[in-house]
Amino acid sequence: MEKETAIKLSIVVPVYKGEEFLRELTERILQVCRPVFGHLEIIYVNDASPDESWFLIKKLCQEYPELTGINFSRNFGQHYAITAGLAHASGEWLCVMDCDLQDRPEEIPRLYAKAREGYDIVHARRRHRSDHFRKRQSSRIFYKIFGYLTDSEQDAGIANFGIYHHKVIAAILQMGDRIRFFPTMIQWVGFNRTTLEVQHAPRASGTSSYNWGKLLRLAFNNIIAFSDKPLYLTIGFGFSITLISFLIGLFYLFKYLAGDIAVSGFTSIILSISFFSGVIIAILGMLGIYLGKTFDQTKDRPLYIINEIIKASRDENVQT
Repeated sequence: MEKETAIKLSIVVPVYKGEEFLRELTERILQVCRPVFGHLEIIYVNDASPDESWFLIKKLCQEYPELTGINFSRNFGQHYAITAGLAHASGEWLCVMDCDLQDRPEEIPRLYAKAREGYDIVHARRRHRSDHFRKRQSSRIFYKIFGYLTDSEQDAGIANFGIYHHKVIAAILQMGDRIRFFPTMIQWVGFNRTTLEVQHAPRASGTSSYNWGKLLRLAFNNIIAFSDKPLYLTIGFGFSITLISFLIGLFYLFKYLAGDIAVSGFTSIILSISFFSGVIIAILGMLGIYLGKTFDQTKDRPLYIINEIIKASRDENVQT
């Protein structure tokens, strides 16, 4: 591809347990992007990784002028790290990718070439996922449930990796949601989008930080944040229980009038009380969760706290 001397690309990479991958990732990004883009910016956001990722990021920033390092004061989560990187990016086009080398840097020029056809968003769709079977199945289940409960189309082959015009990112940064989930936010803002099939590399080492518990928590938080469908489902469930109870009541009334019931059953009373008590508690719990998320939103705390920013061999302490 001919070099775009006037185009600046910013690449945002959230980092957690990325010590083993960052040097190779940096070298591969520079190798494939320097010949294409006149201006290049790589932003590593360290999400309080427990390994030596931040030490390595500082070292890489001293070696390569294209790099910027952001270090969180504590672990806030992947999508908050993405938000921080986007807020500090200055490119006309922005690419978001993971640090574990499964998102291949060699695909970035292809994504940009596709965007030049007139698209604001180009999602990288993994043709064949290289994750193990359990990870693929858990992701598939997650996206099916999430898509159903948010009334949106979700594709398990699409994650964070892609290239986005700066006006798309500006719209994302205007969203004041306390709960951040980058793929759904990208979908919500609209704009002209397409997908490009890419090769998904196998994980070089280690395991994903997303286990079943984290996936369920992520799904639950984002369903609450992006949809009120669970509330409508509880209303429908309540009406269904009411209808069933009414029909059962009519059935036993007829049996009583026909003389088929001599003594009221103790078991049926206990079961009815237990069942409806559970239904009421579940509905109140659902309402309480929504109220709790509303409370969190009104507190207006910062989405993340930056401890330190490193850029072009300069150290800058940032307080927020």
